[in-house]
Amino acid sequence: MHPGALLDLATELLRAVLRFEQPADAVVSAFFRSHRAPRARERHALAETAYAVLRQRLLMQHLASLGRPAKTEAGAAGAKPAQATKIAKSSKVAASPERRMAMLAWQGSPTFLRGALGPHEAQWLDEISRIDRATLPEKLRHNLPDWLAGALREALGDEFWPLAEALGGTAPLDLRVNTLKARRDEAQAALAAAGITAQPTPYSPWGLRVDGKPALNKAAPFTDGAVEVQDEGSQLLALLTDAKRGEMVVDFCAGAGGKTLALGAMMRNTGRLYAFDTSGHRLDALKPRLARSGLSNVHPVQIAHERDDRIKRLTGKIDRVLVDAPCSGLGTLRRNPDLKWRQSPQAVAELKDKQQRILASAARLLKPGGRLVYATCSLLAAENEEVVRAFDAEHGETFELLPVQALLEGSGVADAAALVSGPWLRLWPHRHRTDGFFAAVWRRRD
Repeated sequence: MHPGALLDLATELLRAVLRFEQPADAVVSAFFRSHRAPRARERHALAETAYAVLRQRLLMQHLASLGRPAKTEAGAAGAKPAQATKIAKSSKVAASPERRMAMLAWQGSPTFLRGALGPHEAQWLDEISRIDRATLPEKLRHNLPDWLAGALREALGDEFWPLAEALGGTAPLDLRVNTLKARRDEAQAALAAAGITAQPTPYSPWGLRVDGKPALNKAAPFTDGAVEVQDEGSQLLALLTDAKRGEMVVDFCAGAGGKTLALGAMMRNTGRLYAFDTSGHRLDALKPRLARSGLSNVHPVQIAHERDDRIKRLTGKIDRVLVDAPCSGLGTLRRNPDLKWRQSPQAVAELKDKQQRILASAARLLKPGGRLVYATCSLLAAENEEVVRAFDAEHGETFELLPVQALLEGSGVADAAALVSGPWLRLWPHRHRTDGFFAAVWRRRD
């Protein structure tokens, strides 16, 4: 495709993504379905450019505004007045803000991009690139909404900036070895034979971390079900459940079933494993993964809500329940950077109420001695520690909070002490190179 046409597509895609009407991945997928001309390499450049803008949206918007006299003559935030005026006078191109952001964030070949630019655009881009971004205001460097930046500063203090830097990057590609079909060393060797380099993850005994972004879906270890894509942190949540052969186990908010598949393998394809979710679409996404896995003990069930009659019938009968609760998803910003612009304090407050209701309902399923795991992929105490403390206050006579470190060590997790905060699992992208996860574990008293 001609460079100019591809930059036009990048501009169009950014307009769609920045409306925030749907999750970014859904917008990108729909865009490519309606624009079938780009080749795989071009689609990759377009998608990565959109995600680069989402990661640094405040910075991109600010830089894109430079060169428009109405914004720059008074000195836009973070640019020296003389510098802004120079850019304003020299940059006569009337590019849209989205086009300018696409130019700034372009993730394809720089030479290809140059072929798409007119002389004024090229001059503008050169001048913008000379701005020292380290001198810009903090908000333009951490690229987080004020409410989220404030909460994370309060939680982490001096570690805020390492976290902000990590959240502005990309996540590694982690795989979970399906222990029904292969040992980790066998899966690693099979991936190497397919031209994919992978190393054991530092914590999970099931994990492999892949170099780069290879075409995994065409590799035999993936198509044969020996490996599944799953962040190392998510693997640790399944390990905390400690599901065993012949048990009755519930994945209460199964989604597309990544942890369901891990639990089924832990159970060695025995017992009965229920995958509950309110979304039939998400459960449908589990089906091809389930077919690859070789599991036959999984029973996907679409429910209407946390008090569905199909749940009530299992009251007091279940050995293990994993509640990976619906949450803000702010621990996954490396993968889903649009979430920081789509979430709000009001949405988090509503989620907290929902999380408490789901946790209380799931707890009723457990038999005496059964284990309950509550987890989120959120970084916020409101969705994590506060929910756990509220549950303890109401159910402390029935449920005993268990120390997570000992449970992780018992499941073969390396360096478990580095993963905990008090009695809870607390994973941070800048510390552990996983998504941000939280988990608490209880045992139902006899």
